[in-house]
Amino acid sequence: MLPRMPRLLRNTLLSLRDLVATAGPFVLIALLLLAAAYYLLDPAPPKRVVLATGPEQSDYAEFGKRYADELRSYGIEVVLRPTQGSAENRRLLRDATQEVELGFVRGGSSDATRAADEDTRGVQLVSLGSLYLEPVWLFYRSEAAQKLNRQATLTQLEDLRGWRVDVGARGSGVTGLFGKLLHANGIERSSFTESRMEQTPAVVALLAGELDAMVLAAAPESLMVQMLLQTPGVKPFEFAQAEAYARRLPYLRAVTLPRGVVSLARDLPAHDLPLIATTTALVARADTHPALLQLFVQAAHKIHSGTGWLVHAGEFPSPQNTELPLAREAERYYRNGAPLLQRYLPFWLANLIERMWVVLVSIIAVLIPLARVVPPLYEFRIRSRIFRWYRQLREIEDALRESSASKAALRDALDKLEAKAQNVTVPLSYADQLYSLRSHIQLVRERLSSPD
Repeated sequence: MLPRMPRLLRNTLLSLRDLVATAGPFVLIALLLLAAAYYLLDPAPPKRVVLATGPEQSDYAEFGKRYADELRSYGIEVVLRPTQGSAENRRLLRDATQEVELGFVRGGSSDATRAADEDTRGVQLVSLGSLYLEPVWLFYRSEAAQKLNRQATLTQLEDLRGWRVDVGARGSGVTGLFGKLLHANGIERSSFTESRMEQTPAVVALLAGELDAMVLAAAPESLMVQMLLQTPGVKPFEFAQAEAYARRLPYLRAVTLPRGVVSLARDLPAHDLPLIATTTALVARADTHPALLQLFVQAAHKIHSGTGWLVHAGEFPSPQNTELPLAREAERYYRNGAPLLQRYLPFWLANLIERMWVVLVSIIAVLIPLARVVPPLYEFRIRSRIFRWYRQLREIEDALRESSASKAALRDALDKLEAKAQNVTVPLSYADQLYSLRSHIQLVRERLSSPD
């Protein structure tokens, strides 16, 4: 059994070589088509992306860190770009010279007409959905409101006349939003002393008595907001007309901060606090890689879907209340959830199949007709190894019939042909043709041996 093993192995290797030589060009064509499709479709997301956040210690900055942690598990580095806030984020996203690809943008943070015009001239933006509510907070010193009434309470925005008010730093988006509230009330900015400090210096100035009031927009869970809500002598403005604001300004929403939610032990706030809030959206450039958008939408669901001081669980993220068109990837997620393949396969593999399945089907449709040529070509290649010796056998037979050569010379040529035929190797499925060749050689030999 052992002596036969090398020959059996040789036959197998030769058969594989013939198969590879026959099917190789078609496999090469398939690989070239796949490589071209991969290059053109670019299914794999980039490994690095820049996210515009906000000032240090802001809710934008904190949420940015959570997005970076979430996408790190997929091998993607999220570079956090600190900014002054929403308005600057939107400007960076529209600027093609900047490498910022995603950012947090607050509803109503810029002039709608100017923003639409700039979007037309700049980079097109899309929304990945609303993430959470950001109430508009107007904190004021009760000392400054003592002249207004016995309760030392600011009851309407018109009472800000003559006050020292910080309306937010340039680029924060708060300035534009608060300006719209003033316009809705028919109040001129010149009626009070306006300053535009960053959030932390403004808080310090308010506590030091250098400001009478300050405006900011932030989630109630923000550390700065929680600190101000618990500071004696500082009060939040109650938007008693919250519903009216929401009806007149569509990007606003009437919300209520429940009694005791800040501190149950101290009963803060002491009663339900009516507020107005805008929604913060995650905005991306329209040309951002689709797989990257998909990952950010899934991360948004993990980060923002829980319960909060103003919302119930599952209320966010949401495709509602977005000032920009919803990205296709986000629309798919809100309609169907995470892609089916990603529930069972690693992200890179599920994404590759999802992005290229149409191309794969097209390539298969092209290769199926071509693949039908492979079996005949393989058969021709094997049979040609046998049939090429039939030409020499025919020449010997014709020479014998025409007596154009001596029998000794023909017998010598036949011996050489038979020796070569002994070394021919073919798969077992074609062995019958090899034996036919040898039997035909023997027939011609018998004719050579017969007397004239």
